[in-house]
Amino acid sequence: MKIICIGRNYADHAKELKNDIPTEPVIFLKPKSAILLPEKPLYYPEFTKDLQYECEVVIKINKNGKHLQEKFARKYYAEMTVGIDFTARDVQREQQKKGLPWEIAKAFDGSAVVGQMIPIAEDQDLNNMHFQLFQNGTLVQDGNTCDMIFNFDQLIAYASKFFTINIGDLLYSGTPAGVGQVSIGDVLEGYLMGNKLFEIKVL
Repeated sequence: MKIICIGRNYADHAKELKNDIPTEPVIFLKPKSAILLPEKPLYYPEFTKDLQYECEVVIKINKNGKHLQEKFARKYYAEMTVGIDFTARDVQREQQKKGLPWEIAKAFDGSAVVGQMIPIAEDQDLNNMHFQLFQNGTLVQDGNTCDMIFNFDQLIAYASKFFTINIGDLLYSGTPAGVGQVSIGDVLEGYLMGNKLFEIKVL
């Protein structure tokens, strides 16, 4: 399986990082080893001094496909959750300055938090999903999928142009504004539609 991540999919987040708003989805990948195992803490990586959270809605692919049309994309997922795309921001910026790839800032072990999956109801309005991230009990990110530049079906159709999507793949759909630093000792909690789907500690 692979983790398909979308960057800059919320205009306010793109602006807070001083990035242009994209006209096509921005895609990068994380390997399976990036997944933080359930009930395990995240150990603060020694190679960064600026580890940041990015809370995102995550969907799980349940069928194999390639070159999908947007109108059929909804048939390829039936579960969703919230997660965190951890980013070593200082490492990312250094790589960007040098014009180098920045997987080492995004795809390291434990960088992908995956909450408890919940089934998607047939009548669920996926363009109105409220999600939140709390850091030590304080609300730090408060997003809604209605603010995504590209919706889930558009993202899946676009990604499938370039590589086959497989059963078990995860799609991280982008983060809203409010990303910030984490510190050793922090507790992070993720909610989707009022349901708490993960809690992790940083050690």
